[in-house]
Amino acid sequence: MSRYFPLFVNLEGRKILVYGAGIIGTRRILSLLKFGCELTVTAPEASPEVERLAEEGKILWRKSVYHPGEIGKDACLVLAAASDKDINAQIGAECREKQIPVNVSSDKSLCDFYFPGLAVKDELVAGVTAGGADHGRAKKAAGEIRAVFKNL
Repeated sequence: MSRYFPLFVNLEGRKILVYGAGIIGTRRILSLLKFGCELTVTAPEASPEVERLAEEGKILWRKSVYHPGEIGKDACLVLAAASDKDINAQIGAECREKQIPVNVSSDKSLCDFYFPGLAVKDELVAGVTAGGADHGRAKKAAGEIRAVFKNL
């Protein structure tokens, strides 16, 4: 299995598309908001947190499903977190065609990058991944790093 290089990217003002606003999509949306990006969420239904963020103007929520061809080349990153694996795969294929990095939550083999477990305190940011193999282990490691950050 390949190891992924940790790369820290300035997302301030960059356009990120998220497809899906369920448990996984919501968790990733909440994480990304800490980094000042411009989020557009496409989902016919959304969690209460996503609905609130849209009402507050912190994200743009398109109450729709994915339509092939709709992903603009101005997207910096795309997260495919819809509940339908086939839709996620279609989003991944469109992104690869347009050379836009994509994370497909339902199939790690279709990911250009993994979404890390995050620990954030002020300017300190740590990301943890287990290569898509052991989410529990990555979650535990990120939690331990957050505990260390509290003392700094």
